Amino acid sequence: MEQALQRLRAIVIGAAILLFAFASMASKSARAQDLVKFEERMTEFTLDNGLKFLVLERHEAPVISFHTYADVGAVDEVRGITGLAHLFEHMAFKGTKTIGTTDYEAEAKTMAEIDEAFLALKAEQRKGEQADKARLEQLQNQLKEAQEKAQEHLVHDEYEEVFSREGSAGFNAYTSQDATQYIVSLPSNKTELWMAMESDRFANAVLREFYKEKDVVMEERRLSVESQPVGRLLEEFMGIAYKAHPYGDQVVGHMSDIATLTRAEAEAFFEKYYAPSNLTIAIVGDVDPDQIRELAEKYFGRIPSGPKPDPVETVEPPQLGERRVVVEDPAQPFVLIGYHKPDIHHPDDAVFDALTDIVGMGRTSRLYKSLVKEKKIAVYASGFQGMPGNKYPSLFLFYAVPARGRTNQESEDAIDVEIERLKTELVTPDELAKAKTRARAGLVRQLASNSGLAAQLTFYHVITGDWRNLFKQLDKIDKVTAEDIQRVAKEYFTTKNRTVGIIKTMEAAN
Repeated sequence: MEQALQRLRAIVIGAAILLFAFASMASKSARAQDLVKFEERMTEFTLDNGLKFLVLERHEAPVISFHTYADVGAVDEVRGITGLAHLFEHMAFKGTKTIGTTDYEAEAKTMAEIDEAFLALKAEQRKGEQADKARLEQLQNQLKEAQEKAQEHLVHDEYEEVFSREGSAGFNAYTSQDATQYIVSLPSNKTELWMAMESDRFANAVLREFYKEKDVVMEERRLSVESQPVGRLLEEFMGIAYKAHPYGDQVVGHMSDIATLTRAEAEAFFEKYYAPSNLTIAIVGDVDPDQIRELAEKYFGRIPSGPKPDPVETVEPPQLGERRVVVEDPAQPFVLIGYHKPDIHHPDDAVFDALTDIVGMGRTSRLYKSLVKEKKIAVYASGFQGMPGNKYPSLFLFYAVPARGRTNQESEDAIDVEIERLKTELVTPDELAKAKTRARAGLVRQLASNSGLAAQLTFYHVITGDWRNLFKQLDKIDKVTAEDIQRVAKEYFTTKNRTVGIIKTMEAAN
């Protein structure tokens, strides 16, 4: 359970950083001055193939943070290929036609043999109970032999090791419902190396070890979802909270989809969603904008253009009544309560940010003080907006971990009490002021980090259409009133709009 709890807490922290850290500055004049200063140091340009660059000069140290934001996540998948966006997070480190291989032409032939063996195996498996067991064993052996043959041409982890030798830090990638992102920081004199390596990743990607990596992802699903009570609850909970919209599917995907994915399906997905028009790159640090533009043209300009993919058109219909799911498990009890809310573009988005801080963030929040400190019915309680994403209408999520000897119902009732307080009593001026003060502190922390700032620039530019909204968000939160919070609580936190999920503790089977 602890691993799943950490995962949920990470979602809480991520939501707060992305949507609340950039709150009010001291005054409107200070905000305007900061935006002007950023614009003076910011260079924006778009290559002919559609790839957008945001370049911010910060010469305090000879380092640069690079952040590549692909506007594709699990939300862009369809049934049958769920988990594919996440799989690309893994595949992106496998190298290219020149990195990660000793002989690409020979390797390509063995990969074709692997594809052929897998497709034959998949066709036989589709027969279900009528499948020929001897034939299945033969095809599985053929697939294994072809994979072993391909290993002869591989140079493992070469992509990462090249950066590591040159002093990289924070080399990583991650996938969410809304995006896939690749990050690294390097000494400023390694800019051209990054340009060559990162552009090659998109121009000449090779999906090597594809079927072996699927096994890794399936094991990841077993560890993070199937063997974790809270992981299973989250999957069941999101599945009933969303009946139509793909936000209801987990980022890791369904096991049967992962098992049957083919390299051809992956290549088609890559061609559609990883075109330059769907990429935004932020470069923050000790940079020369003219040099960046020149190198970008040289390396990224060679990637063929492609159309910007359409957004998800499926709209989640309004709920007609409360939905509930119970997961029975010999684990600690757990309570989730979610309410549907609009996306980040809605005028009330800043109000939900303020609610996140007052109700759910930290040991001074209403939920923690009430359930944990005062009533002692839970060991942890929190709430936040933006579950599981921000690009489309999502959920405001409350959750609690009941204390030993206490029940789910007690935590659920206590959360309801706090929700009703939001509807019947105005939050205090002190609570609202503290929320905005904490937001200012969050702003300072984020602006101090090249990598954090690069992440925020790409997020705001892609999700809201303009990186400047990072600063405009400050005005919006600064204008939130106690009446706004009460109005939003009354409108959205209704029984009809609620989904509840619990872990019901059962005796372990002997």
